[in-house]
Amino acid sequence: MHVKYAYEVARAGSLSRASESLFVAVPNLSRSIKELEADLNITIFDRTAKGMQLTPAGEEFMDYAKRILTQIDQLERLYKGDVPKKQQFSISVPRASYIAEALAEFSKTLTKDGAELFYKETNSHRTIKNVLENDYKLGILRYAENYDVYFKTMLEEKNLNYEMVTEFTYRLVMSREHPLAGCGNITFDQLAEYIEVAHADPYVPSLPMSKVVKEELPDNINRRIFVFERASQFELLARNPETFMWVSPIPTSLLDRYQLVEKECVENTRRYKDVLIYRANYHLTELDRRFITELGAAKRKYL
Repeated sequence: MHVKYAYEVARAGSLSRASESLFVAVPNLSRSIKELEADLNITIFDRTAKGMQLTPAGEEFMDYAKRILTQIDQLERLYKGDVPKKQQFSISVPRASYIAEALAEFSKTLTKDGAELFYKETNSHRTIKNVLENDYKLGILRYAENYDVYFKTMLEEKNLNYEMVTEFTYRLVMSREHPLAGCGNITFDQLAEYIEVAHADPYVPSLPMSKVVKEELPDNINRRIFVFERASQFELLARNPETFMWVSPIPTSLLDRYQLVEKECVENTRRYKDVLIYRANYHLTELDRRFITELGAAKRKYL
């Protein structure tokens, strides 16, 4: 309750306004905040003529307070008998257009019943962490085929189930105005003078980042733009005809939307795997199975 009072005072900016919204007398409110500050051994507010101003420690405290109060509110809504429970679906995935397409089709299957979907695009290291520690139910790992034994051993050690989704070779994507867009057979040397758009966080747990970056990002490219999500990559590729990117196969509808072309590079023979993971003691829900069905359909259609 003290945390709630302090949060409302910070939001309102004064004891009197917070007192009106909380229906708590100003002296009681003031005493509660002083007790909270004494208990935590910090000063949350500077008392000024203009009102209650947060101190630096108070601003940090409010970040935690907001999360705590949100979780309490979620608990109350979740366990009150008169509130229907929402179905939940959560997945952590690589940045892949075919997986995003599967999510879009999956979303069309949702009924009128309450549901919450959480979709996180990130690297393999964070996907494993999300499934093990952050309550994501499903994950999809992407890794180079030469790391197959390493990843499978690690997943077994962490008590994670894994199932192959697909394997593929990266393709090039670029603007239809790119100087190489009309070439039938693109080589690594031809790409050297252009700008590569690359995801900024290739990562293999326990291996040095320098080793992974060197393998994923060849040394012959002098100019790179690093991005963390897919929206900016498509804007860059569409608007700068000197850029290119290595990607898993992209749906034609997306290529047409951004006026892009997909090309093959015969020198690029490295294969990648996408692998579905979840905790060994987790039982797939109806929503999980529906998504996996759409994932399989997207894989067959686009890969």
